[in-house]
Amino acid sequence: MTGTADKAQIHIVTGGTGAGKTSYARALAAQHGAICFSIDDWMVRLFWMDSPQPISFDWTMERIQRVEAQMRDNVTALARLGVGSVLDLGFTKRAHRAEFAQFAKDLGLGVMLHWLDVPADERWRRVVQRNAEKGASFAMTVDRAMFDCMEDAWQAPTMAEADYAQFNRVT
Repeated sequence: MTGTADKAQIHIVTGGTGAGKTSYARALAAQHGAICFSIDDWMVRLFWMDSPQPISFDWTMERIQRVEAQMRDNVTALARLGVGSVLDLGFTKRAHRAEFAQFAKDLGLGVMLHWLDVPADERWRRVVQRNAEKGASFAMTVDRAMFDCMEDAWQAPTMAEADYAQFNRVT
């Protein structure tokens, strides 16, 4: 993809639950003339209405993998047009961030990792507020058990990740 790397870039947005990833990603996309891909929007629109109750981890992960595959196809098509993408996929795990950074590099695109570093108590306060208000970034109710589960799974970025991406820590 010669000639697109300097115009199109992939922005990877990460942070714990309630850090403000979706709002930040939407603003970032507007700022850069990029397209924002938010996993919650896709999952709610395509799958949540059909989800088993209680929710199944395997059922959810299968659908997330399908959505991410479609997003990769769309990001690739946009990159060919010189349009960047902002990825709001949670990116809880370092390996997931590295996988998407490599995907961008394989396309010849620059990668910017944006880490929204917000303390857990502030993030929980925001989640409670978002649950109550059900505003623009609301996708689903997040209860304390789900928040705590995601906290246990969360892997904060390390400086080693700066080896494959430009690094922007937002506090």
